[in-house]
Amino acid sequence: MACWIIGYGVVQVMAPSLTGRIGKSQPEGSAKPVGGATLDTWGTLLFVIPGLMAAGLMSDFVPSFVILAALIPFGFVFAINSSVHSYLIVAYARSDAVSLDVGFYYMANAGGRLVGTILSGVIYQAFGLAACLILSSCMIFVSAKIAKGLTKSQ
Repeated sequence: MACWIIGYGVVQVMAPSLTGRIGKSQPEGSAKPVGGATLDTWGTLLFVIPGLMAAGLMSDFVPSFVILAALIPFGFVFAINSSVHSYLIVAYARSDAVSLDVGFYYMANAGGRLVGTILSGVIYQAFGLAACLILSSCMIFVSAKIAKGLTKSQ
């Protein structure tokens, strides 16, 4: 577990150089997405992994192999996404209310985790792990596409 946490942290440290977009300034008033395109790219990559896991679980592959083989790439891409989200939360925060905006983000994050935990438990009980992974993949995809529209002016 310690190696997983350390590896996750190392990937987050490398995220700015891996994404190539974070921290680059945009012209004032630019309508170009600042970070939204990055979230879309990495989110789209992330949504593929649970989809492939679900396909592997529904085929003749050994379930433990499918899960273990997908954990490293999923953790890597998830760490990049997490780092980009953390950057954007601070970047979009109002300068006079950073703690309020960041606090609201963490409150919303906790609420989302609660709903996700309950929903995944219900889906797992009713339909199994593959269904959980398919739903997860769909939700990641929708989130990535919504994030694509983020611009600095928002």
